[in-house]
Order: sequence, then structure tokens, then C-alpha cells
Amino acid sequence: MLLALSMIYSGLSVAADAPADTADTPMQTVTVTGTAEDKIYTANSTKSAGKLELSLRETPQSVSVVTRALMDDFKLDNINAVLASTTGVTVEKVETSRTYYTARGFDVVNFQYDGVGMPQVFGNVQGDIDTALYDRIDIVRGANGLMASTGNPSATVNFVRKRPTAGTSASASLTLGSWNQRRIEGDVSTKLNESGTVAGRAVLVRQESDSYLDRYSPKKTVAYAVIEAQLARDTRLTVGHTYETNRGKGVMWGALPLYYADGSPTSYPVSANTSANWSRWDTTTNTTFAELSHTIGDGWKVQGTLSYITDKSDSDLLYVYGTPNKVGGGGLYAYPSQYNADQKQTLADVSVDGKFALGGRQHDLSFGYSWSRSKLNDVSHYGQGIGTEMPGQTAFDGSYPMPSFDASTDGSSYEDRRNTIFLAARFNLADDWKVLTGLNSTRARSNGNSYGTSKYKSASKTTPYVGVVYDINREWSAYASHTEIFNPQSEIDATGTPLDPVEGKTTEAGLKAALFNGKLNASGAVFKTQQDNTAEQAGMIGAKAYYRGVNAESQGYEFDLSGDLSKNWQASAGLTRLTSLKGDDGKAVRTFIPRTTLRVNTTYTVPGLPALKVGGSLAWQSETSVAQTDTIRTVQGAYATLGLMARYQIDKHLALSLNLNNVTDKKHLTSLYWTQSYYAAPRNGSATLSWSY
Repeated sequence: MLLALSMIYSGLSVAADAPADTADTPMQTVTVTGTAEDKIYTANSTKSAGKLELSLRETPQSVSVVTRALMDDFKLDNINAVLASTTGVTVEKVETSRTYYTARGFDVVNFQYDGVGMPQVFGNVQGDIDTALYDRIDIVRGANGLMASTGNPSATVNFVRKRPTAGTSASASLTLGSWNQRRIEGDVSTKLNESGTVAGRAVLVRQESDSYLDRYSPKKTVAYAVIEAQLARDTRLTVGHTYETNRGKGVMWGALPLYYADGSPTSYPVSANTSANWSRWDTTTNTTFAELSHTIGDGWKVQGTLSYITDKSDSDLLYVYGTPNKVGGGGLYAYPSQYNADQKQTLADVSVDGKFALGGRQHDLSFGYSWSRSKLNDVSHYGQGIGTEMPGQTAFDGSYPMPSFDASTDGSSYEDRRNTIFLAARFNLADDWKVLTGLNSTRARSNGNSYGTSKYKSASKTTPYVGVVYDINREWSAYASHTEIFNPQSEIDATGTPLDPVEGKTTEAGLKAALFNGKLNASGAVFKTQQDNTAEQAGMIGAKAYYRGVNAESQGYEFDLSGDLSKNWQASAGLTRLTSLKGDDGKAVRTFIPRTTLRVNTTYTVPGLPALKVGGSLAWQSETSVAQTDTIRTVQGAYATLGLMARYQIDKHLALSLNLNNVTDKKHLTSLYWTQSYYAAPRNGSATLSWSY
């Protein structure tokens, strides 16, 4: 069933992304059929790496694509699960409601929706971002100087939204899982007028569950609606809105202490949680977007996108700090706080792309302008009783009483603006030589204060991009590329002057292949990534911290594979090895990042029983560590987690899927990004009944 859905989604995506010359006619009902030979674990093309529509083999940068089929097969229902299955990306779950991501040794802060950047100017990702709204998710590793105005040389994550399909389609599913998980998901698309020039699509998700963690109980509601209208022969308007809310009880703020007062490592039950019974963290995100595209003629197209996002959070939290005593407990202290935040972002993007003739050959060109304004207002109401010692094991039983949150108040109020002009061109130098080049010129400014510290920053920079692709034959190509990016920062040095921006560079080279008529994409790359002038606290002047800029460099190689290995066998797999991640002094830095990761997801349709599909997933990472003091280091040994899946197509419309995660019940920490952590989920499973039309 899920395979059938995947086929439908794959086919409809092609229809939705049809070339401009086919978009002039009204939408028509199309019946889509498919077999296991369809390219369900890979993509024909992507615009995520260079503003131009290119195949993966033609793109001179490392790209992984997580398709709808892969997400459905392995129940990758949130972005953490998607990125944890992706080549070269690590998911740092520091708490139950906040997450960081890293790639090639550095934090991932670049996120896009349909190729339009959403600046992460306020830090990490909060809540549980659902993936039911997306046809696929592209991950471009390294700096992405053409697509992103600012950021780190790590990776860019591009969410490709579902759009109305060419004909009527519908699906629904019910999932029941471990810890009383219940998930209902619906997706329907249909034309909205008789001629088919107006079509709409709606997606609805409701999920609730308890947890393996004591007292933790998350739930979320997701709703998405999009309408696409053919206003004229050459003009199309798309308008959509997303509503997503996360409600968490018993959420962690901070995590578990990792060593005792005698220096020995702590060991807790997997279910250990430092939250109080009254702890909660609620987030609500509303995103509205409008996209207008117009075909000018001669293959030229102009497109404008306007987006408005509001993100609100409201929480009552308990942070537990200190060093516990191994015998008798105690040694931990309470820090209760009530936190509210209101973030608003407005984004505009206009681009023009098409082909031009030069030297007797056709070349590609894209240029445009983007603008963003982000505002944040937040306030912390500190609770009475900060610093109170928690005797015995009361830090872990949820019994700390809810205080009044009137001890003191602090907060933030600041605004960030960014203006970007971009230009990209792909020159067809010869039948087997292509050059992708361009630049991105950005001005970024911020004003305001955060918890008594100025957030002022102002910087302008033009970053280049150049990539060369040589077609060895019809299936294989070699490539090399260099791209740069920057990120302003507000931290000050000892003289009170804001530090210069962080500067990132990525140089890589490799081989790519599109095998079996493009049904299987493979790539291998070596890379070198630098991130210079990152703020690091260097000392204090009175009550104020001052910073210095530090440099780091990573080197390594990676392999990526996605698509059909044979008629019945699909796979998505990747290996990344950081051979070096060091600072100016040559010493290893960011040791919480595994130096080697392996990701494998594969499914097989049983030839003698084509209604049955089975598969497995493997995620392995090498040892990680974090220095707690000069003499104490916490180490998470290398580990692997195994997942299994099976799906049986009951009839044309109905299917049953079973998924099992962490089959070996491996106990391990979620992250060593901070000096606290908690344990990942033990063995768990789910069953999903799916219907499609």
C-alpha cells in the first residue's frame, strides 16, 4: 500500500513540476500507475544546490534526497527521524523539545521551504517538525553560497512541500505504537472547478502518546492547505497555510547529569527524567505563503514568493543543575523558570531563470533578490526557590513543587534584517563540460538586546560559487566545486567591538553516477571545510563576557547511494568519515560529533509474493565524548541501532505496515552536544493501517 502511495506521489510530483510549456493548459485528470521499478528512493532533479533545475549527477555538490516513499516505509514522521537517516548528518537531541543538527563538523542552521531560505537567526529548532506536509526533503552538504544568504558551511535542508495533484487522490492512515502512541493522518487533493484550472490539497495530522521517559507526554496537531490556480495561460498562483502545534507535558529543560561528585560516570534507568510534574512546553507555528509564477516566453520564467511565519512558545520549566552524590543522592539544585516567546518572520523572494545563447550553445541563467525581517520578543519569569537543593532522588521523581514565577524577570527584544542579491549561471562549454558559477551578495543587520547584552551586528559580504562537471560518459561524471558563506555575530571582543562575521568555505571533488537509466544515483566525494572566527568566550570584564574568534577545519570523504538496486530492491545509504576535525592548534575539536557515520535503509519486494515488502535500517556511529572538567571526560562508545519494517498490500486500496525500531534495545545517550544528556528510546514498534484512493 505504501509502495502504491509512493508511486502515486512520485508520478504526481512529476506532473506538479512539469516544464513551463506544459503548464499553459488546464489541469487534467491523470491516472497514475507504477511498479517497483519506479524511482521511489531518488529524484530526477533538484534546485536545492544552485537555483537551477539540475539532475543529481549534474549538481557539483553532495546532495541527498529523502523521498516520500522512504519516509512512509520507515515511518520517518518528523525531521529528527529524517535527518538521523541521512548521509553525514547527526541529530543532537539535547532535550525533549530542542534539537541541534550538524554536518561536516559544524551546526546546520540553513533551512529552506521550496528553495526559499528561512533564516535561523534565533538558534536551535524547537518542537517536533512533522514531515507529512512534504513530498521530499533535500539535504545539500557543505557551504551553500548560492542558495543561502548567511549560515554555516555544514548543510542546507530544503523542505519540498506537497502541491495539488493533477487528478483526484486521497489517503488516510491510522498508526498505533508503543507507549500508547496514536497517530491519524489524512491527505486529499482534488480540482476545485470544473475546468481543473483551480486545484487544492489538504493534509491533517493528529498524534498523541505517552513516552518511555517518566512523566513525558507529547502531542501535536498539524494542518496544511494549499490552492493552486492557473490565472492565465502563462500565470499560476499558489497560496498555502500551515498550522502546527506541539504540546508537551513533563518536558526536559536541560537533561541528566553525567558524572558523580567522585568523578565516576552516572548510570540511570532509560526512563530517567529531571522534569517536574507540572513542567510543560507548548509551541504553535503558523506559516502562510503565496507564490506567483509567470512564463515570459522563450523558456524564461519569473517567480515571486512571499511568506509570513509566526512562532509562539509558552512554558513552565525546571532545570536541574549540579553534581550528584553517588551515595545518598543530593548535590543537585533547582532552577524553575517560566518562558514565553513570540517570533515573527517575513520573507520575500523574486527570481528569474531561463536560457540564453552564447557561442553557438545554450546556457542557463538565474538571478534574483530576497529579503527577510525577523523579530523576537521573549520574557523569562524566574521562579522562587532557585538554588534549592533537591534531597535524595527527588530530582528524578517529579515531586518538586510548582513555585510562583515572580522572583525576577528578564528577556529579549531584537530584530534581524537581511537583503540578498544572487546570480547563478551554468555554462555549457562543450558537450561534456559544464561550469556552474555565481555569487551571492548579502547585507545583514540586527538591533536590540537579549538578557542585557546587545544584539547589534551589521555585515555585508559577497560570496562566490564555482563548480565544474565533466561527463565521463552517459552514466558517470566527475566534479569539483568551491563555495563560501558567512554569518554575522553580535558577540564582542575585549575592547567592546563586535566580532567580524563567521566565514565558511567548502571545497570538494568527486564522482557521480546515474545508473539503470537514472533509477539509481550514486556519488563519492572528498571535502575540506573551514569555519573561521566563530565566537568563543575568552573571559569576563566585570559581569560581561567577552569573546574571541576561533577557527576550525574538517576534512573527510563520503559515499551516497539512493534508488533501485534491482527490480524489487530499493536502498538509500551513506557513509561519512571525518578524517580530521581540528582547531588552530591542531587539536581535535567538537568531539561530541562522531567521526564516522553509516546510514542504510533498504526494502525488498518479495518476488513470489509481490504484495509483501520487507526492509531494514541501520544507523552506526563511532565514539563521541565531551570534556566535563580538566580531568573528567564523558564517553559514548560506538553503537549501532537496527530497524525492521514489513508492509502487506491487502487489496488495491488497503495495506498494513509494521515497523520496529532499536531492535537490539541498545542503551545510549541522545547527544553529548551539552555536558548533560538523556537516553534514547529503547526497543519500540508501531502498526499502520493505510488506505488510498
